[in-house]
Amino acid sequence: MRNTAKLTTAVLAAGALTFGLTACGSDKDSASSSDYSGPLVVAASPTPHAEILNYVKDNLAKKAGLDLEVKEFQDYIVPNTATEDGSVDANYFQNQPYLDDFNKKRGTHIVPVVTVHLEPLGLYSHKVKSADALKSGATVAVPNDAVNEARALKLLAANGLITLKAGAGSEATPQDIAKNPKNLQFKEVEAAQTARSLDDVDAAVINGNYAISAGIKPAKEALVLESAKNSPYGNFLAVKKGNEKDPRVKKLAKLLTSPEVKKFIEDKYQGSVIPSF
Repeated sequence: MRNTAKLTTAVLAAGALTFGLTACGSDKDSASSSDYSGPLVVAASPTPHAEILNYVKDNLAKKAGLDLEVKEFQDYIVPNTATEDGSVDANYFQNQPYLDDFNKKRGTHIVPVVTVHLEPLGLYSHKVKSADALKSGATVAVPNDAVNEARALKLLAANGLITLKAGAGSEATPQDIAKNPKNLQFKEVEAAQTARSLDDVDAAVINGNYAISAGIKPAKEALVLESAKNSPYGNFLAVKKGNEKDPRVKKLAKLLTSPEVKKFIEDKYQGSVIPSF
């Protein structure tokens, strides 16, 4: 597994399709490996996940006896498929609704270990200064994956821009909109492209990590921002089922929820990323 874990991102991405065709036949109860020697390889989105992991690696891991290797991925697919097939040992990038949907659709067996932080979803614009200033017929970009699109629509509904049908849940789409007083038009794009779409649309709902990566300051620049209170969207460290007891994973889980990491998140992100512990 150690040699496999050193594959490049490109190779992992190329293998993702093949894995997707075979995942349903995997052994649900088997861990990717029982060999807990060598570095713990964790797949992560660059911001803030890899930044938080690298803080742990540079400041806390050695003292805790943890050899940590961080691999960065821009997408939301390969970190899970690579965790499932053992190319990496764990990942840190996602929330529970997204993982539930992913496991269901792809036959993977990824489970959460510990929740670390929340990245509030926000509505942003280069053309208006407030959500109320959006004109009739304005185009709003939203993430095109099921969970984040529903989350985006719920954000708009919570701020009075639309009304969703009763019972619209974690897979809501624009077809579930009951009232749309501004006749907003929705452009579905990959989550990673929402920030780049700002010049082409009137507004965009952007995941916190992609907003930060684009130089946006969610706590200051969002027209509306998701509430952190009672949010189900906390981001967590995750592994393939069966690897929760890996002593390296336990060490990392403890470090990720330490006072040092809490302070690092609060100081670095200034409310754009919120500790969940």
